Amino acid sequence: MQRSSGRRTAPAVAAVLVVAAFAVGCRPVTVTGAGSPDSKGVRYAPTTPAPPPLGHHTPSAPARHATKPHPRTAHPRPSAPRPLMAPGSRGAQVRELQARLAQLGLFGRTPTGYYGPATTTAVRAFQRRQGLPRTGTVQPAAWRALRSRTHRPSQTQLHPPTARPVGAPDPRCMRGRVICISKRSNTLAWVVDGRIVSAMDVRFGSQYTPTREGTFHITFKSRHHISTLYHTAMPYAMFFSGGQAVHYSADFAAHGYRGASHGCVNVRDKQKIAALFQTVKGGTKVVVYH
Repeated sequence: MQRSSGRRTAPAVAAVLVVAAFAVGCRPVTVTGAGSPDSKGVRYAPTTPAPPPLGHHTPSAPARHATKPHPRTAHPRPSAPRPLMAPGSRGAQVRELQARLAQLGLFGRTPTGYYGPATTTAVRAFQRRQGLPRTGTVQPAAWRALRSRTHRPSQTQLHPPTARPVGAPDPRCMRGRVICISKRSNTLAWVVDGRIVSAMDVRFGSQYTPTREGTFHITFKSRHHISTLYHTAMPYAMFFSGGQAVHYSADFAAHGYRGASHGCVNVRDKQKIAALFQTVKGGTKVVVYH
């Protein structure tokens, strides 16, 4: 019997390599044509599948046709009615809203005619009570419901003298025309010859910017004043001590006593401060006391 020379033909070597590759698992590579060498110079077989044998029929995959979804008939949603009043609204209707909410115990402040956070909270409480959407804005349905459950506010309810009892006037306020301001009661009284003509709620500066106490006089008035120091609006400003003035404050109207001024005397009733602004003249006495 003739011994083998020990040499293997090229096809045999290739078959061994293929078997070894399948045995240990190969790193997947992408090749083209007859194969491309890897880092070790070994060529791998192309990945193109071999053609089917003659006479063998391979069923073709069913053709897929892109189908467009049937367009649904567009039905525009009915838009919600525009609110009659919303945060930021001002005027007589807002004042009436606040007075009506106060009749139900939902608004515990003096009506100001400004729709701020306190009014928004009260409106939501009413909407919750009536089972209405709690939007915080006054839709026609909410306004009808509120009017049907309350009576028309009186003049005193719309324009109460003050939400706080007016403090006893200081003796310095009892002669002449005086703006009498009490830190104890947080009120301002317009006093003419010892008689209180009008009164309004006020707030003062914080402990870091206190409102000065004493007897002063109006030095000048500015209807549309803007603070040059804090760049904030100070409508109906009546200055009495340096940069400190009596003026309307939208922040006070919206947030009440949760805030403080930078030393001025804030008024939250715009109508009352506007009337006082028209009445007061330069040189009018101002008394700030505790």
